[in-house]
Amino acid sequence: MGNSQEYVVLVNELDQEIGVESKLAVHTNQTLLHRAFSLFIFKDNKELLLQQRAEIKKTWPLVWSNSCCGHPLPNESYESAVKRRARYELGIQLTTVIKVSYYRYCFSKDGVMENEICPIFVGFHNGKVKPNRQEVQAVRWIHWNDWLEEIINYPIKYSPWCIEETQILELNEEFNSL
Repeated sequence: MGNSQEYVVLVNELDQEIGVESKLAVHTNQTLLHRAFSLFIFKDNKELLLQQRAEIKKTWPLVWSNSCCGHPLPNESYESAVKRRARYELGIQLTTVIKVSYYRYCFSKDGVMENEICPIFVGFHNGKVKPNRQEVQAVRWIHWNDWLEEIINYPIKYSPWCIEETQILELNEEFNSL
C-alpha cells in the first residue's frame, strides 16, 4: 500500500466528488481540494495518542500530529478509511469510530500544500500500538488536559491542522460527552 498506488478523491467545497488523482501527483504547491480525515485515538483514561510523521513523508515529515490522518479511496466511506488507516499506520483494530465534526483546511509547508475537507473522528483503544515505520516515526500518549497546555506552549512542534482540530474538539459538546 505504498503512496504511488494510492489515489485521493477530488471534491468541490460541498464535498461532492469531481475526480480522482494520484496521491503523490495531487500534493504539490497548488494541491487540489480533496477528501481526507483526521483521527484522534484515546485510551479510556482520556489519554490521546500522538504520532510523529515519518521522515520519508512528503507532507510535514517528522512533525508531531494527531493519532492518524489519511484519505478515503475512491468509493470508500470515511469510516472505512479511518479504520483501514488506523490498522495500516498503527496496527490498531478499531471497531467503532465517531465522526465528531466537519473540518476544512488549507496549509502549506516546504513547498507542499495540504488542501482538504477533513472530518474529525474519535476512536478508543487501550491496547498496544505497532507503528508502521513507513508512516510513523514515533508515538506517545498524553493526557488530554496536558495536551491542551502543550499546544499553547509549543505550537510549532505540531501540525497546524492538529492544533485547530484539538480546539474544535475541546468546544464540541458531543466530544465532551464521550
